[in-house]
Amino acid sequence: MVNFLLSVTFACGLVIAVAHVVNRRFVAPVYDVVANVLAFGCATAASLLLDHWTPAALSGFAILCWLILARRTIGALSTRELEVSARK
Repeated sequence: MVNFLLSVTFACGLVIAVAHVVNRRFVAPVYDVVANVLAFGCATAASLLLDHWTPAALSGFAILCWLILARRTIGALSTRELEVSARK
């Protein structure tokens, strides 16, 4: 039962992360990226310790999505800094 509940929880988180990745205009705030990578990292570790492979895989894929979003966020922040320095 725990395996099922964890799988549903992490599948929902994965759907949200994938939706953010697919929406190319979405730029996640830095705190959101950090919090989600940390949360899904802990979820992956806990699932692995409990030998719950499906939830571990789902949360692992969510980490991958959030790392893609982190790259997008860093790119957006760099672009903004360039635009601000060009205006000066």
